[in-house]
Formats: sequence, C-alpha cells, structure tokens
Amino acid sequence: MFSTDITYEVVTFSIGDTKSGSKMGKLQLKDPQTGEFLNCILWEEALNRMDTKLFRCGNLLRIVAGSFNEKYNNCLVSALELIKEAKTGLDEKEREKEFENLIEYINKIKDEKLKNFVLEIYTANKDKILVMPAAKLMHHNYIGGLMVHTLECLKYAEINMDAFFQRVNRDEVYAACLLHDIGKIFEYTIDLESGLIDYDENFRKEWISHSQYGFSICMTAGFKRVAKMIAAHHGRADWGAIVDLNEKDLEPFVYLIHHIDDLSAKFGKTNVAMLGG
Repeated sequence: MFSTDITYEVVTFSIGDTKSGSKMGKLQLKDPQTGEFLNCILWEEALNRMDTKLFRCGNLLRIVAGSFNEKYNNCLVSALELIKEAKTGLDEKEREKEFENLIEYINKIKDEKLKNFVLEIYTANKDKILVMPAAKLMHHNYIGGLMVHTLECLKYAEINMDAFFQRVNRDEVYAACLLHDIGKIFEYTIDLESGLIDYDENFRKEWISHSQYGFSICMTAGFKRVAKMIAAHHGRADWGAIVDLNEKDLEPFVYLIHHIDDLSAKFGKTNVAMLGG
C-alpha cells in the first residue's frame, strides 16, 4: 500500500524530453532502512511546481502523492516534501584546503618539466577544479568531489609506492593521478545552488571522453608514459579505456592508476555528508 511515512534519500535526478517535446524528470530514491531503490517519474506539470533544489543528491524526501506499480519499485510522483536538505558539497574553506593539498603533491614531482606542466594546468583551471564533481552519479558527485577523488588516488598511490612499487617512476604516477580525470572539469557542469550535475554539451562536440582529453594533452606535451596510464585507467575498452588492460604484454606500470582509481571510485561517498564517516 502507498505510504507517506517512508523517508527516502535522493540518489540521482535528471530531466529529459519526451517524444511529444515535454519535460520529464527521472528520480531515483533509496530507502535508507532497507537499501531498496525506487525509480520515479515526474511529468512536466509536477516539475513546474517543484524547486530543483528538492532533488539534490542526499536530500531526504517523502512522497506526498504518487502512483506505484504493483511491485512498488516504480512510482509516478506528483508531490514531494523535503524532510532534510543535504549539503551540496565542500564549502569554500574546505575547497581551498583541498586545492592546497593537491598543489603539495604537484610539488613532490621532481622532474621540473613535468611538474610545471601539471602546475600550469591546475593554476590555469583552478576555478573549475575547486567546484567540479568526479562523476554525475557513481562517486564523489558533489561540489569539490573531483579534488577529493584525486587526493584519494594520490594517497593510495603514495602508500603503495612506499610499500610495494619502489621501482615505478613516482613523478609519472603522481602526474597520472593528478591528470587522469582532469577532463572532467570540462565534461561536467554543476549548479552551485542546487548541486545538480549535468554533462556539458560542448565538450562532447570536441572530445570523446575525459580520458581522451587527459591522454591527448599528455601525449602532445611528450609525457607518453603518463598518457598511457591515463589511457588505461578505466580498465576495459567497454568501460571507456583507450588501452584495454586485457591486452597482452603491457608494461606493469600501466595497471597502477586503474586499480587506484577503482579503489577510490568504489569506496568514494556520493553524499558529501558521509565524508569521514
């Protein structure tokens, strides 16, 4: 039976066009008590009555009016109530601190040419780096999320290089961590008021993916080993990798960024309120 007692957490939200040209919202909610997901549709009339801030990732909502299917895993929603508003991401002070931490890692690169290359990218694009998420849906999808994800990758890399992989080129690994997702500052847009994330249409007109962007700028600058690590960081071609790690006779260093990135993505919190928890 329909109940307004359940408080759901917002997982994802997007707006698209129907075949008739009207707007349609797709909202995925999660019951925090059971972990079950509820997929919701909102027609344009309902969307027009609601503030987009309502759909911020991590918000807690109640369905005031809606029609469920027989399995109660889909719902046509016509009214929602905000129970608790989530943070949109890191605040300004937190973002500046994270950026400073990234610069500290850049300064650990001993190769002056490589260090200056990375530093120039970061200083020229600081405004975007400060706010961009690391993903739209899966991980670190909040204001400042890209920096959090990048720092996690750097820390994982440092620990593993200290303990197990002393023979890898530390400068190149640091640079690959810092630049493997740098294309995301152009691939995504984020509303600083609502925290809602979308894809930048202009990026896809020029580039295939953020991986291609990072690979290309490193290859153009002559940092071929860094470029190859970036090219392989998605692991498989059907996951967006330019270099598929199932290929034979790949150099061992190529695998490192993929596994580091995957650890951060798997354990990275989507809701900024969960950071440190």
